[in-house]
Amino acid sequence: MRVVSLVPSLTEAVAATAPGMLAGVTDWCTHPAGLDRRGAVRIGGTKNPDVAAITALRPDLVIANEEENRAPDLDALRAAGLDVLITEVRTLPQALGELDRLLAGALGLPRPRWLDEAERAWAALPRPAAPLRAVVPVWRRPWMVLGRDTFAGDLLARLGVENVYADHTERYPRVDPADPAAAGCDLVVLPDEPYAFTREDGPEAFPGRPAALVSGRHLTWYGPSLAEAPRVLAAELAAAR
Repeated sequence: MRVVSLVPSLTEAVAATAPGMLAGVTDWCTHPAGLDRRGAVRIGGTKNPDVAAITALRPDLVIANEEENRAPDLDALRAAGLDVLITEVRTLPQALGELDRLLAGALGLPRPRWLDEAERAWAALPRPAAPLRAVVPVWRRPWMVLGRDTFAGDLLARLGVENVYADHTERYPRVDPADPAAAGCDLVVLPDEPYAFTREDGPEAFPGRPAALVSGRHLTWYGPSLAEAPRVLAAELAAAR
C-alpha cells in the first residue's frame, strides 16, 4: 500500500512498522530521521497540506487526525477520490486503540511489538500518590495551556500530575500566568513542543513555582515513543520536585 500521513505521530508509527508504505509526509514529520531518503515526499504542513501534491502521489490511504488536520482539507482529499482515515486521540486507551485500528486494521499489518511494549509500560505504572496540581503551557504570545479532554493531560494524570485547567470549557484556553489557578499551582510543566520552552524561556513567568521541562514528543505523540514515555516523563517530572 501507498500511504500519505498528515500526522507526525502516525508517520512515526507507520515508519516503525512498515517504512516502505510511506509515500508522503508533512513538513513536521521529524521521526524517524531519513524519511526523505526513504522516498517519502513532503506535502506541506498539517494545517496546510498540498492537496494536489497528495492526489498526484495516488495513495491508497491518507491518514489524519481530527485535531491536527482541518476538515476542509480532508473534505478536499475525499472529493479528489482518496480514502481518508481520521483518528481521534484524547486519552491513552484511545491512542492505543486507534493505533491498532490503523496498523492492524486499515493497513493489514501484524500488530507491532512496540505497541504491546507501550501498553505494558503504561499498565505497569504504580498508582500515583497525592497528585501535584500543575499548569501546562503549550504556547506563549499568547499564553495557551492544556484544558479539558487532551491526550497530554491524560498522560500526566497517570503520572500523578493534575491539570488545573482540566475542567475548562476549552481544550486549549488562553490564560494569563497571573491567573489564580496558574499562580496557585504546585508545578509548571513546560514541553519543548509545540512551543520550545527552555530553562530561560517560560519558567520566569511563574515565579516561585518548580518548573519541569519535558519532552514534547513523549508527552504529545502517540506512536513508538509511548513505550518509553512513562520512564522519560517520570524522570523529567521528578527532577523538578
